[in-house]
Amino acid sequence: MRILLRGMLCGTDGADCVLVEGDTIMWIGRGSPPERPDEEVVAAPGEVIAPGFIDLQVNGFGGHDAAAGADAIAAMSEALPATGVTAFLPTLISEPVEVGATFTASVGAASEAPGARVLGAHVEGPFLNPSFRGAHLRNHLAEPTAGNVDVLMAARPRLVTLAPELPGGLAAAERFHRAGIVVAAGHTAADFDQGRKAIAAGVRFATHIYNAMPQVHHRRPGIALALALDPRVTVGLIADGEHVHPSICEQLVRVKGYSRIALTTDQTSAAGKPPGTYRLSGRPVVSDGKVVRLEDGTLAGSAATMPDLLRLMARLPGVGVARAIGLASSVPARVLGERRLGRISVGSCADLVVLDAQLRVRLTMIRGVVKFQRPS
Repeated sequence: MRILLRGMLCGTDGADCVLVEGDTIMWIGRGSPPERPDEEVVAAPGEVIAPGFIDLQVNGFGGHDAAAGADAIAAMSEALPATGVTAFLPTLISEPVEVGATFTASVGAASEAPGARVLGAHVEGPFLNPSFRGAHLRNHLAEPTAGNVDVLMAARPRLVTLAPELPGGLAAAERFHRAGIVVAAGHTAADFDQGRKAIAAGVRFATHIYNAMPQVHHRRPGIALALALDPRVTVGLIADGEHVHPSICEQLVRVKGYSRIALTTDQTSAAGKPPGTYRLSGRPVVSDGKVVRLEDGTLAGSAATMPDLLRLMARLPGVGVARAIGLASSVPARVLGERRLGRISVGSCADLVVLDAQLRVRLTMIRGVVKFQRPS
């Protein structure tokens, strides 16, 4: 089936039409396509046709906790297109390494879910610094010994977050990196020099930059600045206005540029639901509709959606809609080495989103099939 989407295209040079055949973008241009479409979708004035969003850190969504297993992850896959997310990494916070391996297998079992693409597991921990554990249980933390690393490597997660300053942390980062697993620094007490050593060992991503790591001080800059300054590293940014102040988001854009910041929601099961009590890896958390906290007040993730992050970033000086969309699409695709995702180009996957003038999702297409359409 051939579907023509007509309207303002994000990230293309003057083209206003994209022709989808099957699950692939076959043509981009102006005017009439080379093949007659079977169906046409027309974006209204003020709307934009964008690449689908890719979220690298999704602990849950719509009342479903990723830690509950394949069925919950499949339900998240079905619900996420309403937020424009067409691909994601289900994320598990610290558990014993055997549980992390089992979770990774559950993610694999959900990989054929027909909604948002399940691109692999993000295992956040258990190799984290107890002093910066945040909502992670202390008794679930572990050191990255060779044996522990073996267990996770055998399961083949897509992304692993660790604290590189732990004993064995640099060796673990190097092993994961050589195995083709994306290595992120997070929940870490590392200083600036330790951060540079971590990057040399293979760290290429920062999990929720600035959160759960030392503050940037003018005499003790910490790992956050090492990650922000190095062009090899992409940083995950929870731009919900709570985890990171908008002014710091602006500063990060000026330091890092637009090609190395990936918007990440750090969503929990509270996202997409009204304020209330929900679950994060089985633990109760309380949502105010924007952020999620443990009962003692500790930040434990977000209830924000990707369009919420887009709206904040698009309002920052010099950013705008097109650049903000790139932070949610092409940049996270590059982190994972997904060359056919996160862009509108001939031969790319037909994962597309139509956004209205308020950056609300009107339509989401995945693999050339409309998976969400907002009622008129």
